[in-house]
Order: sequence, then C-alpha cells, then structure tokens
Amino acid sequence: MATIYEVSKLAGVSLATVSRVMNNNTPVKESTRRKVLDAMAQLDYRPNSIAQSLASNRSNSIGVLVSELHGPFYGAMLTGIEAEFRAAGKHVIITAGHSDLATEQDGIDFLQSRNCDALILHVEAVSDDYLLQLAAGDTPFVLLNRHIPAIADRCISLNNELGGYLATRHLLQQGHRQIAYIAGPMWKTDARDRYHGHQRALAEYQLTADPALFFEGDFRETGGSKGLESLLQSGKTFSALVCANDEMASGAITAARELGLNIPQQLSVMGYDNVNFAYYTYPKLSTIDYPISAMGQMAARWVLREVYQQESNEVQQLFEPVLISRDSVLAAT
Repeated sequence: MATIYEVSKLAGVSLATVSRVMNNNTPVKESTRRKVLDAMAQLDYRPNSIAQSLASNRSNSIGVLVSELHGPFYGAMLTGIEAEFRAAGKHVIITAGHSDLATEQDGIDFLQSRNCDALILHVEAVSDDYLLQLAAGDTPFVLLNRHIPAIADRCISLNNELGGYLATRHLLQQGHRQIAYIAGPMWKTDARDRYHGHQRALAEYQLTADPALFFEGDFRETGGSKGLESLLQSGKTFSALVCANDEMASGAITAARELGLNIPQQLSVMGYDNVNFAYYTYPKLSTIDYPISAMGQMAARWVLREVYQQESNEVQQLFEPVLISRDSVLAAT
C-alpha cells in the first residue's frame, strides 16, 4: 500500500505540503495541489483518517444533534449544514434527541465520544444551565433555533414571536376576526413565542384570544387534523385558522376537505415554516418563511470560522421571518 512518503516523492513536494493538501486547512497553490492529487490518484493512495486525526488533533467531523430526522423541516436544515461542510472537506455525524431530556444528553455524550471537532445542536429539552455548563467545556458548539443571552455569540435563531405576529396580522388585514389557533407543544419555546405573536396581533385590533379557539397540537399532520376537528366541535364559529407549522396546516386542510369544507372560501388557513410542500398543497399554503436551510448553513460557517479558522462569508445569527402569501387565505366576506 502506498505511503505519504511515496506521494511526496512522486509529486516533488514536501511531506508538509502533502499534509496541507490532504487536510485542506491552509492555502496551497492550485498547481501544487493538482500535483499532489494526481500523485495520490496514480498511487491509489488513501489517507488513514485515524492517523490524520492523531497527527492534526482534528477528526474533520462535526456532530449534529437534531430533534427529529423525519419531515421536510429537518431535511432542509441538514441539507444546509452538510453542503457547507462538504464544500470545506468536512463530514457530519448525525443523531436525534427527540425533544427528550435524557435522549438529548445521551446524544451529546455520544457525539463527544466520537471525537467530533465541534457540535451543532438543535435541542429543546436540555436546560439553559446545562448548555452553559457545556459551553465551559472543551467541545465548541453552536445552537440552532435557540437563544441564550449568556452565550449569544454561539446562537443562530429566528424571531418566532414576529413570525406568529405576521401570520395572524395577515388574516386580520383580510378582515378576519374569529381566528382559531393550533399551537405546537407549549413547553417548547418556539411554540410559545409564535402564540405570543398571535396574541400581540389580536391586541392591535382590540381582540383577545378565545380559549375555546385554541388547540395544543404536536407539530405533526395528525395534530392539525385532530385540532381542526376539536375546534369545530367547540361550537364556536371561526373564519380563519392559524397553524404553528406547515405540517399541522396540511393536516388541518386535509381534515377540512374530508368534512366538506372549502379552503379558503369557507376557512382561510395560515401555516408556518414554508417547507417545500407548502407550494404544492391545494390550495397553495400561505405561510411564514422560516429560512432553516440558511440557518443551518450559518451554523456550519460558525464552526468553520471558530474551530477551523477558515475564512468564510459573514455569519448571520438572527433571522427575521417573512410572510408568504399564497392561495389558502381569502378576504373575509
């Protein structure tokens, strides 16, 4: 089996230059890089990742802990992260925490045991105190969709309160006044923030949220369908419905159609996230854009800048939601 010394000799460069090309961590002239890569190909040389890790004290792998692995939201997040790292010659190790305290802590322990150079964490159950203690340790990490003031420099987050406000304000501007709401699990910060935004928009129109028009869902299609059925059974009339994410909005629209309701003629529906299927529902879903792919990309850039000292584009840490108006909302009659 070929060795790094043979690559160095064939390419006519030093061992240090071959190492720089393989690790992709310092600039090398393109002509020199090409010589090294050609020599590696000619000799069928494959770097030993364990030896590289021992020599550089880097594994060139990043641990990613997300709440779930299913659904378009997490797919978009992971795509943004993986694409940015792959372009930089890094790899990701992914595990899921399922919004459970013990599972999230176990996932973090697992990723640290794999000698990841850094972690990207989308966690909901572990406490701020736990994360502050983790920040005092040796493993760098960046948080996605969470803001902790004491470690704000390593947080990538969205203004979810504003997103909830924009969703409900859009319906109010269309003349709706009886507005139902299907929330995510209210122990989650983003679900609470979106609902607070909903309440703020109602207050601007001298309205208050009716408890009978509130349903706590689960951020899944089933939560939307069960939520709509429960709200209809309340006996309260409503002309519009805000769902705290697009999956629940999709479930609500399906349930409405099965019950013989026309969307949006009889019920206007707002979603949240702007996942890829929102454009393809019938009718096309009005929603709030949550740029999770770009946020994942920014988390990766943070790691590249802070851990690998790679020059990268500016890292944006706070994102603003944007209203996406499509066909599922109609002016009240």
